[in-house]
Amino acid sequence: MKALGWWLMLVGSLRLASVWFGFFDIWALRLAVFSSTTMTEVHGRTFGVWTLLTCTLCFLCAFNLDNKPLYLATFLSFVYAFGHFLTEYLIYQTMAIGNLTTVGIFAGTSIVWMLIQWNAHQKSHTKHS
Repeated sequence: MKALGWWLMLVGSLRLASVWFGFFDIWALRLAVFSSTTMTEVHGRTFGVWTLLTCTLCFLCAFNLDNKPLYLATFLSFVYAFGHFLTEYLIYQTMAIGNLTTVGIFAGTSIVWMLIQWNAHQKSHTKHS
């Protein structure tokens, strides 16, 4: 497996912790992510399901880096997540800067790495003459 695949496996595994917190430990999720607001159990479960989907994308993409549609969907999941957390911090003020920094490190690294590797992980479909 290539280094980017291992990275996606790591990020997907870390996201599993957020899934667990969303479903079973809402207060830990509040402390780790949305420390400047109140959260209900419904918010936690919704966050858990959304995060489970993004975790699944990470795992699938890690083993299928040559699948451009899957690669793009995984890449966009990082863009959307970072955009979501950025607006939560800047506009809605539900996150502390430290929590945004942690999210930014993982999402930002993934976004940049996937952009750099965009053309490196595709199967050659051209015929040699």
